[in-house]
Amino acid sequence: MRGMNTVITVYGIPNCDTVKKSRTWFAEQGLEVQFHDFKKQGVPADQLPVWLKAVGWQKLVNRQGTTWRKLDAATQAAVLDDASASALVQQQPSVIKRPVVQWQDAKGLHVTIGFVPDQWPAGPDGASKG
Repeated sequence: MRGMNTVITVYGIPNCDTVKKSRTWFAEQGLEVQFHDFKKQGVPADQLPVWLKAVGWQKLVNRQGTTWRKLDAATQAAVLDDASASALVQQQPSVIKRPVVQWQDAKGLHVTIGFVPDQWPAGPDGASKG
């Protein structure tokens, strides 16, 4: 039932392998997505609180990634809560675990982090699996 008009937004960096894999997965399901490029468009300040509430800063900030490892110890140690994580990801968008996928359906607003197709809308009808 395509009439639901579920808008799926994939946030990330176009050359990130996980983002590429995710965009390909959506295309294979026949689902259209809007892509928000952190490098060109920045981190959407209005969505950041939504993501933090949905998944928490510990999941949003990729503390295993190259960008995090390149930060000095004092900067890393200063990330202790939503406010400090928010400040960091706005300055260093590459520290966000990617992709962030967001959509709204009859069950409400959904936010996922990383490649998790089992949690995304299923097929062209846009119905959520989760």
